[in-house]
Amino acid sequence: MGTAIGNLIISKPIKIADLKGKTLAVDAFNMLYQFVTTIRQADGTPLKDSKGNITSHLIGLFSRVTKLMEKDLKLVFVFDGEVSELKKKELARRKEAKLKAQLEFDKAESENDIEMMKKYAGRTSKLTPEMVKEAKKLLDALGIPVVQAPSEGEAQASYMAKKGDVYAIISQDYDSLLFEAPYFIKNLTLNGRKKLPNKLSYQTIEPEIISLSENLNNLGLDQDQLIVLAMLVGTDYNIGGIKGIGPKNAIKLIKENNKDFDKLFKEVKWDEFFDFPWTEVYYALKKVPTSDEYNIEWKEPDEKELIKILVDEHDFSIDRVTNFFNSYQKAKKENSQKGLSDFF
Repeated sequence: MGTAIGNLIISKPIKIADLKGKTLAVDAFNMLYQFVTTIRQADGTPLKDSKGNITSHLIGLFSRVTKLMEKDLKLVFVFDGEVSELKKKELARRKEAKLKAQLEFDKAESENDIEMMKKYAGRTSKLTPEMVKEAKKLLDALGIPVVQAPSEGEAQASYMAKKGDVYAIISQDYDSLLFEAPYFIKNLTLNGRKKLPNKLSYQTIEPEIISLSENLNNLGLDQDQLIVLAMLVGTDYNIGGIKGIGPKNAIKLIKENNKDFDKLFKEVKWDEFFDFPWTEVYYALKKVPTSDEYNIEWKEPDEKELIKILVDEHDFSIDRVTNFFNSYQKAKKENSQKGLSDFF
């Protein structure tokens, strides 16, 4: 979900070709949720293999990652770790919403109402531990490095970007800016469209790159004030923010109170909306645990392992796997030749 500051953020269009050769950290859970939410059958149910196992996440992952590999993007997938106590409240809220959506979906299914099934299907999406394990296994077979974050995957990816180990983060959430990612990239899709939330329609999109320093300068805020801005309008730790305060009014209040955050949160009556102090959210965002224990190293894709995972275990067409290897080897050769021509 992330924070609701998107309307204030400026971005620039970017082409996938502009990212050629760059190392990019992927917010793994964010991308996988996209796949399980949008890659579905005509009635809205997820795609499954002959054994009844959901395969939407594997189909999306294999399709997108292999195409980006062919375009010479160096991907690193960062997975979430332990969930903080504050975040657990948000996850509980999401679980309750999914249960309600499941009831509506079951009702629509019993009435054979395909349109209503489609409407509620995406809202029931969940990423199970087994699906995460399968995703990591597939990435390993593709030769893609995986990093396990101690806490928020997006915070770990941002830390890696701050250190200069990756160029930018791939995510759809603006939390990356709160975690001080110098750059993050949205809408890195291959078909130029994305599904609208809770709707059956799609919108045309293009990849965007967002600069933290450019946005802080544009907003006239520093990093601490940006975190406070997010808290006022709502984050995963304080859903909905302070009622009645929109993004523009929030900026006005922040500038009026300068760096006296205690005075600001008393003024907006934080304690009337939340049963925990503002400092708990502030430091949860500012001090997310990160780790230096990771290794970014790519390997050659393992064709036999990919066939085992995708074809033998999940009914993928073997042609799909072999076609990738042929395309990848061809693209790798072309990228190498272009690199040599640039050198000379």
